[in-house]
Amino acid sequence: MLTVALPKGELLKNSIRLLQSVGLDFSAFLEAGNRQLQITDASGQAKGLLVRGQDVPVYVEYGQAQLGIIGYDLLREKKPQVAQLVDLQFGGCRLSVAVKTASVYKSPLDLPPNSRVASKYVNCAREYFQSLDLQVEIVPLSGSVELGPITGMSEAIVDLVSTGRTLRENGLVEIEVLYESTARLIAHPLSYRLNSDNLHQLVESMRSQLLSSV
Repeated sequence: MLTVALPKGELLKNSIRLLQSVGLDFSAFLEAGNRQLQITDASGQAKGLLVRGQDVPVYVEYGQAQLGIIGYDLLREKKPQVAQLVDLQFGGCRLSVAVKTASVYKSPLDLPPNSRVASKYVNCAREYFQSLDLQVEIVPLSGSVELGPITGMSEAIVDLVSTGRTLRENGLVEIEVLYESTARLIAHPLSYRLNSDNLHQLVESMRSQLLSSV
C-alpha cells in the first residue's frame, strides 16, 4: 500500500487538496479534534502519515513513506537522499538575510568579519557566507530567531520570510534573498525507480492537475 508523508502546519491544507484532486483523500487530518497521526484513504489505496515538516524527508528517505510533500527550504538545509519530483507551486516563501532596520548594514558584505548570524538554517547560512568569502559565526537557534539582533546576540539573521510582517513588527529588514522556496513532491528513490504502487501514474496526475490550474 502506498504511504504518503504529509507535513503539519501551513502546507497541510494545500497538500491534502492536491492529493484529493488525484483521488487520495486524507482530509480527516483536518477534522477538529482528530488526533490520529496515521489514516487510510477512504478508497483503501493509500495511508497518510502526519509528521513534522522536518521529518517528512526522513520518513521518505528511510522508506516508511514512498511519497512526501515538503518545502524546498528543508531539502536545501537537510540534503536528504530522496528524489525531488515536482514543484507544487504553493507555500511560497524565501530564505533571507535580515538586520535591524536602523542598522548601517545594507548588504551582507557590509557585515564585519566574525559577525554573529543567528539561524535555524545553519547549513544554508554557512554555505552562503562561505560563498561570499566572509567569515561569520553561525549561531544555531530553533525558534524566535528575530530576537538575535533585537537582544544584540547577533548582527544578522538568516530565516524564512513569507509576507515580511514578522520582520517589520520586530524592527528588522531584509537585505538579501538567498533563494525562493515552494512545496515539493519527493519520493523514495528506489520505490520511484521500480514504480512501486504505480507511483509514476500518480505523479503524472499531479503534474497534470498543476498544469490545469495555471
